[in-house]
Amino acid sequence: MKIVIIGGTGLIGSKTVDRLRRQGHEAIAASPNTGVDTLTGEGLGEALSGAQAVIDLANSPSFEDKAVMAFFETSGRNLMAAEKAAGVRHHVALSIVGTERLQDSGYFRAKLVQEKLIEGSGIPYTIVHSTQFMEFLPGIAQSGTVGESVRLSPAYVQPIASDDVADAMADVAVGRPVNGMVEIAGPERGRLSEFVARYLRVSGDSRKVVADPDARYFGAHLEDGSLVSDGNPHLGRITFEQWFTASQSQKGISR
Repeated sequence: MKIVIIGGTGLIGSKTVDRLRRQGHEAIAASPNTGVDTLTGEGLGEALSGAQAVIDLANSPSFEDKAVMAFFETSGRNLMAAEKAAGVRHHVALSIVGTERLQDSGYFRAKLVQEKLIEGSGIPYTIVHSTQFMEFLPGIAQSGTVGESVRLSPAYVQPIASDDVADAMADVAVGRPVNGMVEIAGPERGRLSEFVARYLRVSGDSRKVVADPDARYFGAHLEDGSLVSDGNPHLGRITFEQWFTASQSQKGISR
């Protein structure tokens, strides 16, 4: 089965490509550095020729409101048009749990527009709503840092390891389209401020986390349930401790 992975050289993309190839599929990693650009349309027709499924993992290089909206609108339209021309039978996209609840954020508004383009395309599809990646915890900590303090919302999160996300994306892509959403989440639920404090503590980072209900997340105000799902999401297998140990081992290998 030929499956094209848009954003196939990124964190989730490279892992998804590897899984699909090990299963015997023809997995094509498509990104600007491999000559495929969804913003300009360059290389799309050739990459998608003969493809049965497409996984869209592309993300905007800028999170500024206008730029991120322009990215997802333009990229989405170009990709849908190319898929129709190529006769693609399953479009799979990665999105975020809580997208529809966080519309005061420009990033989440743009992701919702992307989802609506997919739903209205006429191409059979599956949208995977994922909770936040464990790999994002350092960046979330940095986003809330002022001096030696980190101010973050105490809203609930259920972070998931990128390996579990890649497993889910590969499984969905080779399955039948559901023409709707599936949700994935990590195995443990906790408060965002507490998860980040835990990460900093095991990392030996001396910054102190302050739970602030008014702290924003990508420009959005969070309620307790904004970033989690109670709809029986598929749970990943990797715990925070397992992920952290593996990530530290990987850092040692890459040095």
